[in-house]
Amino acid sequence: MITVVVADDQTMVRQSFRAALDAQDDLRVLGEAADGAAAVELCARLRPDVVLMDVRMPVMDGLEATRHLLAGPDPASKVLMLTTFDIDEYVYGALRAGASGFLLKDAPLDDLVTAVRVIAAGNALFAPSVTQRLVREFTARGPALEAGTRVGGLTERETEVLRLVAKGLSNVEIAAELVIAEQTAKTHVSRVFAKLGVRDRAQAVIAAYEAGVVVPG
Repeated sequence: MITVVVADDQTMVRQSFRAALDAQDDLRVLGEAADGAAAVELCARLRPDVVLMDVRMPVMDGLEATRHLLAGPDPASKVLMLTTFDIDEYVYGALRAGASGFLLKDAPLDDLVTAVRVIAAGNALFAPSVTQRLVREFTARGPALEAGTRVGGLTERETEVLRLVAKGLSNVEIAAELVIAEQTAKTHVSRVFAKLGVRDRAQAVIAAYEAGVVVPG
């Protein structure tokens, strides 16, 4: 059973998300929060697998709440940010803080259900249209020195694995692409994360774009 907390300041949005998730046999909503501070307190108590986190909320916004939730080496929950087109900079900051991905708030509810399962499984999820905007930002700024230095410590095979991670491939798909065992692919991914100093696929994707390992197109 995948447990979820929904954090959004709009009651109707929370209720809609809760109904869609609770209708699934493998998902259960443990609670709701109307602001970021309440979300942090609720998640500390309930320790859900996934938190649906709106960006714009009173008292404490979703970005700050994400930083609080994911502080420390082994956070209990994964965060899926809910966003709209005009707040990409907040989403980028949330991903740097450790959020596992983001979804547009006007996406179909079926996409939300799928996203929760993807995030709970340890994968990253990015809304394609928003990703394009973030990619343009990375391209305009050029490679980041720190990210480039970290990526420079990867072997040729590890760099190849990072490119595939940045394309959204799972460990199984990476194994098939490189014609290696799934466990070997998993080991490569773990080593890439360790060398980059990241904790999940979302942060690895950001490091790959910042360092110029992958580019638009």
